[in-house]
Amino acid sequence: MAAAHPPIDQQVTWVYTTDLPGTAPFYAEVLGLELVLDQGQCRIFRAGPDSFIGVCHARPGRHVEPRGVVFTFITPDVDGWHARLEAHGIDSLEAPQRSAAFNVYAFFVRDPNGYLLEFQQFLDPAWPAPDAGRR
Repeated sequence: MAAAHPPIDQQVTWVYTTDLPGTAPFYAEVLGLELVLDQGQCRIFRAGPDSFIGVCHARPGRHVEPRGVVFTFITPDVDGWHARLEAHGIDSLEAPQRSAAFNVYAFFVRDPNGYLLEFQQFLDPAWPAPDAGRR
């Protein structure tokens, strides 16, 4: 049996942009994520109770690199997200659909930097439900 690891209380995923003033409103206004910390060159948005997306101005050693990156937002209302994004003029790559291979219902869009965002509902009852006590 593996030894228990030290606690991990929260999680931040960082993405980079060359246009922070053009990208931050996408996360704040279009997605409606709460801005929890403005560090000037970086903005940190709450994606879930204990998960965050940090959007930073690309600086030396940091790159705008959307290839291979997918942000998946787990939601019970995939269709509601699709309607919200369409109302903001954001085109989805496809209509929400069920994937038999993964047993999910989802659709994809891209943020202003080309990062792929997925709005997904797990249909598999084995997926852990959100911790209601932490919401």
